[in-house]
Order: sequence, then structure tokens, then C-alpha cells
Amino acid sequence: MTKMSLQEAVQRQPYPDYQRWWTLGARFVASMAGSIVAEWQALDAAGDLERVAGYVARYVRLVYGREVRPSLVDDFAGQRRRDNFHSGEFDALSYAFFRDAFERLAHTSPGAGELVSARREFTRRVGRRFFRQVAGELSLDIPRQLAGVDDFRRLQRAIQQVGGFLLEEGYLRRHFAFRFDVSASRGGRPLAQNEADFLPALRDGGVAYALYEMGYPIILPSAVYLYRTLGEAQHHSSRTIEELFARCGCRASETDDFDPSGHPSKLVVELWEIRFNQQ
Repeated sequence: MTKMSLQEAVQRQPYPDYQRWWTLGARFVASMAGSIVAEWQALDAAGDLERVAGYVARYVRLVYGREVRPSLVDDFAGQRRRDNFHSGEFDALSYAFFRDAFERLAHTSPGAGELVSARREFTRRVGRRFFRQVAGELSLDIPRQLAGVDDFRRLQRAIQQVGGFLLEEGYLRRHFAFRFDVSASRGGRPLAQNEADFLPALRDGGVAYALYEMGYPIILPSAVYLYRTLGEAQHHSSRTIEELFARCGCRASETDDFDPSGHPSKLVVELWEIRFNQQ
């Protein structure tokens, strides 16, 4: 993948469907602000909020043709005015904090492989923090392992609760589904799995699959632009669900060849692989 500037990425793939902003829920803003800012600060306690603010302002101008409100970054970092955040503002904040984190990691990771791992691990740490807050907010009932059908049903209910939260709070504008009935292709080869086959495939074959569907995820523009410019995206909700699976003794994530830039605004689909931790 050829890296490009933010301006080139925006020109190549604009998102007109995202120009009309929608309001976010205060619970989502508080949980996400606490997660992103804490992990960003953990990289360097003296992180430069002014640099982040500069990234936010340029992003909002390029992507949305607007001027950002002056207190946006400080309000987010300080978790103030939590009921006054909008979709494009969070998209810009996510882009800016993750860009700054990814750039700083480039200075501390000695090689290309180490940098890829470091950036991915940063996204996972944010996801873990966010999941802990959401799990407490929703009182999720999570099985410690997927030993049988009852555990699988509890996992499905927990995933649906997380999805409902993401919809209600505005992270997803229209649609959430996490399906264990899979009809897809990968590398030119068909993949087919019925929901009833999920546990046997996991237990006997070592790997099972799922499809994650998102309708208008709030950070699709910034995920694409980060991927095009730096080679890694935030995957906020995916890292959250990844942590949910981890609590059940599984390693789960979208397939490595996932490219957010190839999906339309109205429905982003990820193919997931799930394995037991010991496999």
C-alpha cells in the first residue's frame, strides 16, 4: 500500500454521507475519552495537546469544510460538556489522537514489524479500557469459556448488548449485527458456516468465523484516512468486541487482509476469525 498525505486521501475518497453530523451520547463520549486519552498519555505523560488540536482543526477543515470549536480537544480530554459532542467532531478527535500516538510510536519502534505490532497493540489497549467501562455500564454476563451452547448464547447476548449501546449512543448510525452464519469468500475461496456449526468448528477445527456488520460507523472516514496515510486504523468497536471474546478464553479479530477503504458508508463488513487461546 502506498502511503499518501491526508489531503490526497480525502480527495481520493470523500464521505458525503458523513457531512450531516449527528449527536453522540454522553456515556459513549465519557467512556471513549477516558480510554483514548489515558492510553495516549501513557505513551508520554507530557503529550502535546496543542499538536493534537492542530491535527483536529486541519482534519475538520479538510474533511468537513468547517471550523472546529476552540475548546473541543480540552473538553474531550477533560470529559467536559459530554452531551455536546457530534459525529464529525469525534471522528476528528479519534483521527488526531491516534495519528499522534502512531507517529510517536514510529520514533520508539526500531523496525517495520515492531511498529505494526506496537500500533496494533495501542488500539487493543484503548479497546480494553473502553470495554471495561462498557461492561460495567451494561452489567454484561460473560462466560469465562465457551464450553457449551449455554455459554455461546451468553456470549451472543453480551455482543448484542454492546451493539445496542453503540447504536443508542451514536457510534453506529443505523445498523449492528454480529453473525455466526457466514457466507463469504477469502482469497478467492468460499467460506460457509452455519451458526450451529460455530462451536464444533471452534472445538474440532481450531478456527471458526463470524461476520461483523456496521451501518455508518462514526469513524469510517478517519479509519480510512489513517489506514491510507499511516497503515493502521483505530477499529474502536472491533477492539471492544475482541476484548469481549478474550474474556471468554478466545482470540478473535477481523482478518488481517481487512481494508476499511474498500467499504461503502452504509454498511462496513468484517470477516472475523475466532480461536481458543490455547490453540
